[in-house]
Amino acid sequence: MKTKLIFILCLLLFLGACETVGYYSQSVIGHSKMMLARQPIDKAIVKSEGNRKELLILAKSLRQYAVDELSLPDNNSYLSYVDMQRKHPVWSIVAAPEFSIKPVRWCYPVVGCASYRGYFSEESAQKYAEKMRKKGLETEVGGVTAYSTLGWFNDPLIPSMLRRGEASLAEVMFHELAHQELYIKGNSAFNEAFATVVGEHGALRWLQKNKPEVAAVYRRRMQVRNDFSGLVKVTKGRLKMLYAEDLSEVDMRLKKQSVFDQFRQDYDELKMARWSGKAWYGGWLKTPLNNARMASFSTYRDLVPQFEALLESCGNNFERFYVSVRTLKKQGKNAKVPVSCVD
Repeated sequence: MKTKLIFILCLLLFLGACETVGYYSQSVIGHSKMMLARQPIDKAIVKSEGNRKELLILAKSLRQYAVDELSLPDNNSYLSYVDMQRKHPVWSIVAAPEFSIKPVRWCYPVVGCASYRGYFSEESAQKYAEKMRKKGLETEVGGVTAYSTLGWFNDPLIPSMLRRGEASLAEVMFHELAHQELYIKGNSAFNEAFATVVGEHGALRWLQKNKPEVAAVYRRRMQVRNDFSGLVKVTKGRLKMLYAEDLSEVDMRLKKQSVFDQFRQDYDELKMARWSGKAWYGGWLKTPLNNARMASFSTYRDLVPQFEALLESCGNNFERFYVSVRTLKKQGKNAKVPVSCVD
């Protein structure tokens, strides 16, 4: 195992030389530390106590549930644990031009191109984001909850996956395993929305069976996410139309700010009309809005309604759902969500 690990990491470093050796060096070092720090989940359970112990025990049963009930990959991912001493395993950067909602894409060996770039150090992520801003790009930097290698290695559980409790643990684990089930190079929006639907609907199914008192609350949160996603999508549409206009930069900035002001007003109306005044995304709105933040959120949710419709057309059968989506892998970045289940 260690020989294979070192060989692959050295290969990635070599391939990365054509971009920046520094970036791939931090990736290799960070990944190596993560993999070498893993301990079997049973050993971690013995060493743990309280809430962490309970969640690690739960993680074992969730892992088996993923295989038995959701037809997700049966391997050793999330059967080990790394007791990290930092808040997140990786910090992700999304960047977009000042007058475009299309995010910058970075290309990597093995996994292809994606609309985000990850760093094992928050300081390094912020430094790179500052470089992007000096080039006139808008940025969003955020901590990642889970660590995934898309099935190339046996990914570990980490403290950030346990931080938000049972429902979140189930959702995140199923989401990451969905990436191992299907990942299309160069199609971030497709990949993330597919995994989001598997994560959310898989978690809901588990809750309905094992925690019915929590299931209704979780379903409500799913609807809130979809409500807010719809609002973001409408705002992106307004921005896209604006950026297509022939305006001076000064006028473009003024109108862009008006679009964001309208977004906040629409949010307040949505909050009162649909959420009984509860500020579900109040924290999200405390940070200044920009194109990168819109793009980052949309990558995970724009295609969620289409994938949900597909899952329903498959009779909520996950295996049929996967079969319907697998047929699109050869289409790569041009893959579109099927309108009906493929039998």
